[in-house]
This record gives sequence, structure tokens and C-alpha cells, in this order.
Amino acid sequence: MQTMNETVKNYRRWDVPHPIPYQGSKRNLAPLILSYFPAHTSRLVEPFAGSAAISLASASRGLSDFFLINDAHVPLIDLWRNIINYPEQIAAGYQKLWKAQIGREREYYDFVRDKFNATHKPEYFLYLLARCVKAAIRYNGQGQFNNSPDNRRKGAHPDTMRERIVGASSLLRGRTEVRSSDYRDVIADCDSSDLVYLDPPYQGVCHNRDNRYRPKIDHGEFCDSLKTLNDKGCMYLVSYDGRTGEKSYGKPLPKRLGLIHIEVHAGRSTQATLLGRDHDTYESLYISPALAKVISLKKKTNPQMEFAW
Repeated sequence: MQTMNETVKNYRRWDVPHPIPYQGSKRNLAPLILSYFPAHTSRLVEPFAGSAAISLASASRGLSDFFLINDAHVPLIDLWRNIINYPEQIAAGYQKLWKAQIGREREYYDFVRDKFNATHKPEYFLYLLARCVKAAIRYNGQGQFNNSPDNRRKGAHPDTMRERIVGASSLLRGRTEVRSSDYRDVIADCDSSDLVYLDPPYQGVCHNRDNRYRPKIDHGEFCDSLKTLNDKGCMYLVSYDGRTGEKSYGKPLPKRLGLIHIEVHAGRSTQATLLGRDHDTYESLYISPALAKVISLKKKTNPQMEFAW
């Protein structure tokens, strides 16, 4: 297995297109996560796909033949369908909106947000994600997108966005199934030939007042689903909570699942820095028994993997 420095160096050679800006995306952690992949797998399954950063990275490296991208958020999945199957149309729609905003960016953002809440058209959603604060999807109690714009930026230039969209489409088109289902239904369809990457809503997010669009994931039910994967001999990885400094978030996954736990250094905590504290953030990455066997990963100690761009 490559060292972390070698993994990052090689990953930087890849031109991995990411059309969907997304809070919590694993784009920057993809080199480390992919370093625990088998040399090749027939299908990569993401039950909580979001920006599908891991599928895109895997496709760019040729690690998987087929992909299943699933997310509970229907507008996000509709956007993915358009990016994969109709890249020029969605790029043109974004370009039209981007150009129309010039000189009235704040007012136009509110106009597009109202249009999206009325129609849920994918081009409106892409524009909002490109311009909203922290690229975060948030809805009010009436189910309306209500995040504010980041007034410091206009969103990616249309030429840049078109390159990202067309690039993502070229990687995924013709070999990707796109769904908006319950993650348990997706897991039920997996078998031992699949590699599953799970990045569920973290417990530190989904149990507070801001639930965003995401349904709460019951910890016990999620653990039962992982046991189902174990029982079927499925290979999988789980990104799940972690800690900042000495403060941990959420319950760890139980030892009965036989997972190898790795701490991933995700960088300096922005919130801690604002408060004058010097704390780093670590995310948990769990490796399933079947995957550990395939990649010959030994369960020794709990290594801390240093990672930084």
C-alpha cells in the first residue's frame, strides 16, 4: 500500500471534476479513502452519495466498472441525472442563470430560490448550491430551500462549471445507476462483488436542531444494516463522525461488527480557530472485515493517518 504522501502526490495528477459544491464532501479526503480500495471492483455503491466525490475519484482512477449513486434528497438526485445524461443542457441552464445575475446578484439569488422552491428544476438547484453559504442544503419547516447567498462570490464561472459537468458525465455516463431510495433498500441489493462506501449524516449534525434536508439515521438501525453487509460478505468503508481536540461526536460503531477503525486527520477546526483554540479535526473511517481481508489490512492498533493538502 502506498504511503500517504505518495497517495496525495498521485491523486494531484488526476483531474477529477466536481460539478456539485457540497458541504461535507469527501473530495479532499478521497486520496486516503481510495488507498483502502481493492485494486479493482465491479461496482462501487454510495448509499449516501451527496456530491459523489468518491465515485468520481474511483472512476477517474479506473478502480470500478460500474457505480450506484443514491441519496435521499430527490432534487440532488435529479441534478445528478441531468449532469450524467444531459451535460450540455444543464451547463447551458446554469450559464443562463449565472449571466442574468450580473449587477443584481443578491436580488437574483432570491428570485432563483423562489423559482426552485416552486419547480425544483435542477439548473436552479445547481445555481443555488454554487452561491449559497458554505454550499449547505437547508430547508425550512415548510420544505422550502432557505439558505442565504454568500455575497462575496458569484458562483463558479460558466466555462468552469461546464468543464466540471462534462467531465463528470464522461466518467459516469453509461455505467451509473442513480437512485433516491432509503439506504437500507440500497444495502439490501448489494452482494459480495460490490464495494460499498457509506458516508451517512453524522450524529453531531442529524440530532441537533438543524436537520437540513436529511432524515435522521437511527444509530441502531444503521449498525444492523452494517451487520447485514457483514453477513453477506460485502466489502465496505464507513466515514462516521470523529473528534475535535478531545471532544468526540456521536457513538462509535460497535466492536461486534469487527471493523478496523482508522482516524483520518481532516485538518484544523475552523470553529476552534475562530475561538482562539488550536484543535485539529479527525474523522473516523471504518474498514469492514471482508475488505480488510482483501487488502490484507491487519487489525493491530488504532493508527492515526495524517493527511493534509
